[in-house]
Amino acid sequence: MSDYSGKDIVILEGLEAVRKRPGMYIGSTGSRGLHHLIWEILDNSIDEHLAGFCDEISLTLQRDGGICVEDNGRGVPVDLHPTKKIPTVRVVYTILHAGGKFAGSAYKVSGGLHGVGSSVVNALSTRMTVEVKSGGQIYRDEYADGGKPVIALEKGMLPVVGKCAKSNTGTKVTFYPDEEIFETTTFKPEVIKKKLKEIAFLNKNLKLNYKNEIDQEEATYLEEQGIQSFVRYINRGATTLHKEPIYIEGKSGDIEVEVALQYTNNFSEQINPYCNRINVVDGGTLVTGFKTALTRVMNSYARELGVLKDKDENFDGKDIRNGLVAIISIKHPDPQFEGQTKTKLGNTDAKTAVEDVFGAEVQHYLDKNVEILKKILDNSLKSYNARKASDKARTAVLKQLNDLDSKSKLASCTSKKPEECEVYIVEGDSAGGTVKTARNRKTQAVLPLRGKILNVEKASLEKILQNNEIKSMIASFGCGIGDDFDIAKLRYDKIIILTDADVDGAHISTLLLTFFYRFMPELIYEGKIYRGLPPLYKVDFENTGKASSQKESEKAIAEKKSGKAARKKKKQSEYIFNDFELEKFRKNKDNKILGIQRYKGLGEMDAEQLWETTLNPETRILAQVSISDTVEADDITTTLMSTNVPPRRQFIMEEAKFATLDI
Repeated sequence: MSDYSGKDIVILEGLEAVRKRPGMYIGSTGSRGLHHLIWEILDNSIDEHLAGFCDEISLTLQRDGGICVEDNGRGVPVDLHPTKKIPTVRVVYTILHAGGKFAGSAYKVSGGLHGVGSSVVNALSTRMTVEVKSGGQIYRDEYADGGKPVIALEKGMLPVVGKCAKSNTGTKVTFYPDEEIFETTTFKPEVIKKKLKEIAFLNKNLKLNYKNEIDQEEATYLEEQGIQSFVRYINRGATTLHKEPIYIEGKSGDIEVEVALQYTNNFSEQINPYCNRINVVDGGTLVTGFKTALTRVMNSYARELGVLKDKDENFDGKDIRNGLVAIISIKHPDPQFEGQTKTKLGNTDAKTAVEDVFGAEVQHYLDKNVEILKKILDNSLKSYNARKASDKARTAVLKQLNDLDSKSKLASCTSKKPEECEVYIVEGDSAGGTVKTARNRKTQAVLPLRGKILNVEKASLEKILQNNEIKSMIASFGCGIGDDFDIAKLRYDKIIILTDADVDGAHISTLLLTFFYRFMPELIYEGKIYRGLPPLYKVDFENTGKASSQKESEKAIAEKKSGKAARKKKKQSEYIFNDFELEKFRKNKDNKILGIQRYKGLGEMDAEQLWETTLNPETRILAQVSISDTVEADDITTTLMSTNVPPRRQFIMEEAKFATLDI
């Protein structure tokens, strides 16, 4: 056994940990992670707005590739920090978990609670500058190469670089993402503008200025009606049951509650919850409070108006929410989120606040708007009757599941412990055969699909249950569907979509994700859905003699000292999973590339290669499917998968310049 001691433990100081593992802090190093840098800086300015000190934010997409965010808030403190003995602004931008949101006195309501945003952006940038206007003076600090300060302090303080009116306060941050860390440093204007529009909806009377120096485009976002306008925007292409959204606002203790809702003729419901304008995509207590109050109030009206007779059972919550689009936005002084991702709210007082405020105020509204009430009850009754018919079809299908011929396609695993089992969904019997040969039969099951599944967008559950491939998945997963869905009965810890790296494979993945999102969303919210990422390339190369890693370098030195000749690696092969990695491999001068093979299908790899690259838990790469923005997820799903062609054409035209052609 080799020695294992303290010298083997590496301590990453300061911002080094962020640069080493950026995905832990911003989710990914792709386009999504790149744009997350902007959101982190914007969060700080928006917190100033929530505190009542900022009413205007400007964002500039600079010609030189930088992003500049400026606000008219109080300005980050520039005084000497009491414990670090350096300017506080430098503490905020260079030290993790430093910020004004922990103490509670600086920010009564805040979305950024962990104090890592500003410093993380700095760590992942080649250059960042911060200018603060405070007390009639302008201070400037600058950082390079991942957050290293380059401005010399004057008697421990930042130098004054200009003068301004004492009433003119604020913070201006400019940063340049590091090309060595991110797969792309090209920002998408449409993504930024959509985010600014969402921020405007959630922060009424906050003026947001957008400027793109590259495209010579400017825009201003200002929403005086806030989330009411947000609901109108979401439903802009839908047929609504009532013209104007219902808007409710109130306060319970220290918690402020806003709800806007409108009914459409769609099959699905869409509830978008926000706490301190953070989109808590997994919902939590604020959603529970809303659903409880809505169900109670509408069933009470249904009995009172005779829509439901004495012999009838109450409307189910899903009957009442069919076609509903709602925004729930609360401001909470001490929100308890689940982790840095903030995907679920856990405060029990949030449930009580939303239930009390919405339950009381929506009754006042509906008492004055009886025609809208009748339309909602009529919609609930139709959903109630449709559910009864669908229940019969679902019951019949579920009874047949154990006898379905399609289930015979499932190559089960021998283990019966869900926590150690996973199922691969693959396209076609050919790929299915290869995966079956390569897999670990104890823990890995394989379900081949014959062709593409039904596009479930805007399809009823009754129609969906007639599709053999969907019935096959329901039978294999074991957790049911619709009202019978129970994630506790899921037979697998991971459901892995494994398709070819071509257009057809991408389409099949999209159809599957649409099905899971619309009819088994709990699988996504609970982190059970993954995409398998087979390699795109196999590169054959020769090592020219230089070590490819620090460890190999140390080994080579040790061999030289012991009199052994340093070994050179010749004619090696390496699997590469995307074009970004391939480009980095090409730039490595230590490697002489002999040949590159591009894989377009799983069938091009033998069982041994497939196990090594795609199935082996020790070496494979899996992408967990998650939802970071429920509005965007629903918007994109509807745009791409519905029968409405013009929005899809517009989306394709906007995104075409960012696409990689598969030729």
